[in-house]
Amino acid sequence: MNTTNFSTCDLCDANLEQLSLGGVTVMPPIFGHWGKATRFSGRATTLQVFEDNVMVRAALEQPGHGQVLVIDGGASLRCALVGGQLGALAEKNNWVGIIVNGCVRDSQELNACQVGIRALALHPQRSQRTGAGEQHHPVTIAGVTITPGDWIYADEDGIVVARHALR
Repeated sequence: MNTTNFSTCDLCDANLEQLSLGGVTVMPPIFGHWGKATRFSGRATTLQVFEDNVMVRAALEQPGHGQVLVIDGGASLRCALVGGQLGALAEKNNWVGIIVNGCVRDSQELNACQVGIRALALHPQRSQRTGAGEQHHPVTIAGVTITPGDWIYADEDGIVVARHALR
């Protein structure tokens, strides 16, 4: 599937049984939109960090291969985990999207990036840099568990998480 040739509304309508069984889940509508890509999809890569973005940078320095970086930042609203430099790095390294259960900053710079970015809010303060966190483990954000390799579909209407590719 082309990463932008879908509608989350249509995906939900076409997968009603999977929605009821849990193979397809809709994220709660808590995320703001940044970045030029308002619609993106790809396989999930996960991080769990708290007010520390060292692992975020390390992940985005790697080739993204059209994946979506899902960052469980513990819903912290005390600092940003992604800023303009990391948005540009994601674009350069072929990440299609970033979902942050936390804050981002440098909104003008993020909006210039050809990447889809979803986060809870903006915050001007940068995070700590100690390197704490975990990667490639299931994360639960707002009651929705995302496992590495799950499919993420995000557009103007919301975010859908699926255990397999959807049509």
